[in-house]
Amino acid sequence: MRILALGPLRRTALIAGLLYLLTFASIPTLFLYGGVQAPGFVLGSGPDAPVVLGGLLEIIVALACIGTAVVLYPVLRQYGQARAIGLVAARVLEAALIYVGVVSLMSVVTLRQAGAGADALAVSQGLVAQYRWTFFYAQSFIPAVNGALLGSLLYQSRLVPRWMPLLAMIGALLLIASWFTILTGYMEARSPLAGITALPIALWEFSLGLYLTFRGFRSTPVLANPQAPAGQGDTG
Repeated sequence: MRILALGPLRRTALIAGLLYLLTFASIPTLFLYGGVQAPGFVLGSGPDAPVVLGGLLEIIVALACIGTAVVLYPVLRQYGQARAIGLVAARVLEAALIYVGVVSLMSVVTLRQAGAGADALAVSQGLVAQYRWTFFYAQSFIPAVNGALLGSLLYQSRLVPRWMPLLAMIGALLLIASWFTILTGYMEARSPLAGITALPIALWEFSLGLYLTFRGFRSTPVLANPQAPAGQGDTG
């Protein structure tokens, strides 16, 4: 197979890039989850397939999230072991919370299929609320942590063009500011401004996926000398 013929660093970059692109597989859930989040979904009729498909897509995304950090860890640890471990931990936490959200919505589907009726209305609405809060604390916040950790490592290492990690760190600041503004009630989570502040992080992750897939890492002294001490220059 062609991928096996690549050098180890190029293969690592390719796999990480493909996994980053795979994390965008959840975009269709913006439409697939529209029905299940409606107040009367549990009382109505119709196909449950969109919710099931959305759940499968989010599971794929969760696993891809973990994969990006695990695959990149052997390279990133050479520039900052603490931050590299932090990235793995943040990605695992993000994936775990994504799973919680999927379970919440699938539970609503189960109530509907069981014909629980009006008695399950309040429970289903609570599960939908749990999904929304899980999304808020996972996909709406942790990408900022990921951007700050990975962005700082890639900026220090120069493994990719420097505008990319700069975009990550700027995007992380904007996303955190937006997140706190929403949390304190000064901005709606689904407002146009909230969407705009999330764009830099999304653009960063997409551009990183493309770059690693089609270009790979830039050559650096540390990569040229893999025996260099791990974590050099990492102060935290």
